[in-house]
Amino acid sequence: MAHRTTFISSTRHIPSLAENERIQEVVAKYPFKCTEYYLNLIDLTDPNDPLARIVLPHEDELQEWEWGRLDPSNEKAYTVMPGLQHKYDSTVLLLASSNCAGLCRYCFRKRLFVDGGQPERLEDLDGAVRYIMGHPEITNVILSGGDSLMLPTGYLRELISKLRRVPHVGIIRLGTKVPAYYPHRILNDPDLLNLIKTYSTPTRRLYVIVHFDHPRELTPEAIKACSLLMEAGALVLNQTPLIRGVNDDPQVLAELFRKLSFAGIAPYYVFQCRPTVGNRPYAVPIEEGYQIFETARGLVSGLAKRARFTMSHEKGKLEIVALTEEQIIFKFHRAADNKNTGKILIYRRNPDAYWLDDYVEMVSSHYLESEIFRPTYFV
Repeated sequence: MAHRTTFISSTRHIPSLAENERIQEVVAKYPFKCTEYYLNLIDLTDPNDPLARIVLPHEDELQEWEWGRLDPSNEKAYTVMPGLQHKYDSTVLLLASSNCAGLCRYCFRKRLFVDGGQPERLEDLDGAVRYIMGHPEITNVILSGGDSLMLPTGYLRELISKLRRVPHVGIIRLGTKVPAYYPHRILNDPDLLNLIKTYSTPTRRLYVIVHFDHPRELTPEAIKACSLLMEAGALVLNQTPLIRGVNDDPQVLAELFRKLSFAGIAPYYVFQCRPTVGNRPYAVPIEEGYQIFETARGLVSGLAKRARFTMSHEKGKLEIVALTEEQIIFKFHRAADNKNTGKILIYRRNPDAYWLDDYVEMVSSHYLESEIFRPTYFV
């Protein structure tokens, strides 16, 4: 195929890593994968290169203390059949792919790649379509994994065409980091663009949710790939986790927002890094992250500040909306139990908190008898 590239899954191509025994221990536990294209964007002479932080293994991933889980958002609880999650009434997520163009070091689904990976990929496409057909409340389908654009174009066409036959599904979202890791997958595959043209219609759009973490990922090739998707009729939005050493600087995050908006890519979500095993070196505490996020938004115009700072928790998608001197305020952007959607949770601040559970544990362990430390709910 014209869009094939070289995938690198061994550090022997990177002498500074190949000679490091600790790095080899990391790779044995958490695999490494990268495209030749992306590797060429990295300044290997700079130990603090932000693109290196995104994809190259680091010794800190072997930190000794216990931190995180393989399934930090408890996706298993919402899995109704292999590869199909139904957490929110109107939305299902299909783990359509078990492949990525590169493996992000902070991946929250690394359970799919460690120890041979977990058998979670969707295999029964027709069964999934029957499930969606039988639930008329479902209006949105997310194709994820893995990376949806790493699927062969022919299978992606079959998948999307079958979903388009479901009358109540108005939106199909394709989650992907291909434009950042592997833009030639899009640049050199006219069949993919024709697929987008066919199934992204004025009344039922395809959304491509891209994943750019740092302004340097927005190369001319990456921007052209996104432009072609938009010209084909897709709506393109970006989401990124807040990652230590990558975009935890307000100036860098603001520049990412600017470059995205200049290219017509809407900043969508900035996610709190999920507490997955091995992710501790990449995570930023929630309250520090909120201040970085809000400072960055204050540096850009309205069109560039559309992103929300959110946490994909087991209980739902929580937006971090405010800090006072003593409290932090969350809002259920979407709750797994829909009656909680829109409700506000208020906790006493904890600068060491990386996840909602850190506030809950503080409540239950130390301040159970004090009302001010209990979460307060408002509709």
